Amino acid sequence: MKTTEKRLPKHWLMKSEPAAFGIDDLARAPRRTAAWDGVRNYQVRNMLRDDFRRGDRAFFHHSSCAEPGIYGTMRIVRAGSPEPADSRWYQVEVQLLRRFARPVLLETMRKHADGPLRDLFVLRRGNRLSITPVTDDEWNFIHQLAGERTE
Repeated sequence: MKTTEKRLPKHWLMKSEPAAFGIDDLARAPRRTAAWDGVRNYQVRNMLRDDFRRGDRAFFHHSSCAEPGIYGTMRIVRAGSPEPADSRWYQVEVQLLRRFARPVLLETMRKHADGPLRDLFVLRRGNRLSITPVTDDEWNFIHQLAGERTE
């Protein structure tokens, strides 16, 4: 008898420069949904292709801006698929769930780098990946820092 194990949704941190595509752009998109494309890193491409599933949750992180940090949450509504313009690269479709009333800035997360966020990839020296996994504990703790309930 073969048993199938249901996969729990994963959590991610997805970085974007707000000048290129920010949380406000996602909020204005039809159905608050857009393709997360333009990733040009093979390691991240492989995550988009192999690891993302419909129903996964992600933090929307603004980078390369005056106040980098996590500004809200998204849901993956379409798993990884080839980009129409170049099938070598992959994209997912995301939908805005919530914009945080109080963003969790990078400087705030760094204050917890020796505690609950010690393994958070975005805090690691030299990490340049635009998408990284987030553990359940990190997900919950960051929601606490934002003063938000978890989805």
